[in-house]
Amino acid sequence: MSTLHVVDYLILAAYFVVLITFGKIAAKGAKGGEGYFLAGRKLGKVYQFFLNFGNSVAANDTVSTSSLVYQQGVSGVWVGFQMIFLNPYYWFMFPWYRRARLTTMADIFHERLGSARLALFYAAFQITMAVAVTMAFGNLVSYKISAALVTKPEAAWTAAEAESVAAYREMARLENDERGHALTSGQQTRLAVLRERHARGELNNYVTALEPWSFYLVYTVAVGFYIILGGMAATALNEAFQGILIMIFSLLLIPAGIAAIGGWDQLGAVVPPAKLDLFGAAGVSDFTGWTIAAVFFATVLQAHAMPHNMSIASSARNEFAARFGAVAGTFGKRLVTIMWAFCGLIAIAMFSGADTLADPDSVWGTMSRQLLGPGWLGLMLAGVLAANMSTVASQAMAVSALFARNVYAPFRRAASDADIVRAGRYTLVVVLILGVVVATKLSDVYTILQFAMTINVPFGASILLMFIWRRLTAAAVWTAVIGSASVNIVFPLVAQHIPALAESPMLAVRTVDASGRPMPVYFETVVRQDARNPGSALVGRDRLHVELVMLRAVGVDVVHLSPAGRLAGRFFIDGLFPLVLLIGVSLVTRTPPRERVDQWCGKMKTPVAPTALLDEKEMALTRRDPHRFDHTMLLPRSNWEWTRWTKEDTVGFLISCVVTLAIIGLFVGLLKLVTL
Repeated sequence: MSTLHVVDYLILAAYFVVLITFGKIAAKGAKGGEGYFLAGRKLGKVYQFFLNFGNSVAANDTVSTSSLVYQQGVSGVWVGFQMIFLNPYYWFMFPWYRRARLTTMADIFHERLGSARLALFYAAFQITMAVAVTMAFGNLVSYKISAALVTKPEAAWTAAEAESVAAYREMARLENDERGHALTSGQQTRLAVLRERHARGELNNYVTALEPWSFYLVYTVAVGFYIILGGMAATALNEAFQGILIMIFSLLLIPAGIAAIGGWDQLGAVVPPAKLDLFGAAGVSDFTGWTIAAVFFATVLQAHAMPHNMSIASSARNEFAARFGAVAGTFGKRLVTIMWAFCGLIAIAMFSGADTLADPDSVWGTMSRQLLGPGWLGLMLAGVLAANMSTVASQAMAVSALFARNVYAPFRRAASDADIVRAGRYTLVVVLILGVVVATKLSDVYTILQFAMTINVPFGASILLMFIWRRLTAAAVWTAVIGSASVNIVFPLVAQHIPALAESPMLAVRTVDASGRPMPVYFETVVRQDARNPGSALVGRDRLHVELVMLRAVGVDVVHLSPAGRLAGRFFIDGLFPLVLLIGVSLVTRTPPRERVDQWCGKMKTPVAPTALLDEKEMALTRRDPHRFDHTMLLPRSNWEWTRWTKEDTVGFLISCVVTLAIIGLFVGLLKLVTL
């Protein structure tokens, strides 16, 4: 028994049939490594638009945006919307990957630094992170939305499920009463116990009818079928179809939600004014101006290391197709992000007070279930799956190329092109299965999102410097990657298992938010050892924010910072630390071989020719004279590889800036309309 109608199931079945059909169509052209992994480098502007749009728009973006806006107000949108400031930069960044003329991001480490070990390490690291973070994260979010869409009627609840929902409703009722008048001592004790249980994830406000493994099996088989058959070409074809679905499902909830709350004017009347401030104030939102700047600083570095950058840009027919697709596709995401933000505001009006949701990540699914009827609910679910599949597909293709070319091929030097493609197909099967297994072990979307936003910063900073600074060394990259991984991944995750740290009175500390709910400081979660004893000792769980410990060590009063201040501090440390290591170690280690760096820099200044034959002729000239374009450099005879802008560079950049400001202006204007 569930909320889905037979019409919804038919729509989902039709969706899966279309995906599989596209996979079969694309399979005809997936011959050879370049054809399978890069679609023959023949994708034009339209396909590049949908590849970039589909890859950037994931189900986790929908959930995280609507969830954060629901929790913190519209300023919560900046966790993803701050990337809008990157769009003008994409106009320059993506042609770099096309000019590299490589197949995977790992190839850069081998060609630029001459380090096969770094290439292998990057490939292994990205494969692990793509499975454990990107793909598993997308799977988890898709399940969370779908689970909130497909729920059990109360008559089918077990005793434990009924008690969980009843306890949550009691907590919400007591919190609502607390805002109106003082609670009795017995009520205060009861509320403290319920809040502890809620912090442990024991309370829910709905019961899903969706079994995780069955859900994961169906859509993983579907996405696996079409990308294994058709490779990058199938991914591009399906991205176009899925992109249309994503646009539709992003629009569905707004008119229905506005009608449900009584009209547009009610949005401004019900939502507190502080939650309509796009640039949130400290204490109200985690995303103030400083936080936005810190997050942008870290993400602009990380953006260079995404493994799909090379596969998407290198599949473009030419540089213009690569840069147009990247900029236009991500501008499309910024527009749908605004729609998701308004869904979060509508959720505030729908689910406040005693109706507050236990799991903010269920906002999208709960709204869909309450607002959409048969057929529309099925279309929403198909759109959610499309958002996840489009991202998983492009990530899986990048991962399969990394394994086949940078892990398998070096150990099987006699492998033919067909052998490498076959290894890539086998890799797809394995990573898709692992992505499902890991997803079942994850829980909180926001925590994973913060982790995903910084995990690649050291690699991203390294790749950026490979493009623009001749002095970078392999030793510096090793130092930055290992050092940052220790601070950002290894120690933060191990610390919770060390009793001396997890139970430390200096680290296992909490403050309270505006509603009186306990908020952790150094650990991602801090709970009582005994949930039913409000006086028991505190214990840290999940990630230890080592960045905040570092700030404390230099004298910063971390505990008394606002949540926004602590978040900003974490992102600034995550961005600065690897940059300091990269530049510092490079200056004291041996300079890279001049001939290798000259060849790399010469290639990066050689524009991609209109055809493969002409491009090979241009590259032959560059190999003979790698300095033939040095006259275009801004700082000749220096270690900085900055070149003068062309007319196309200038015009494209200015248009990108205008569109960026126009989208922000549109967002601000719509928020002004809410308050009229």
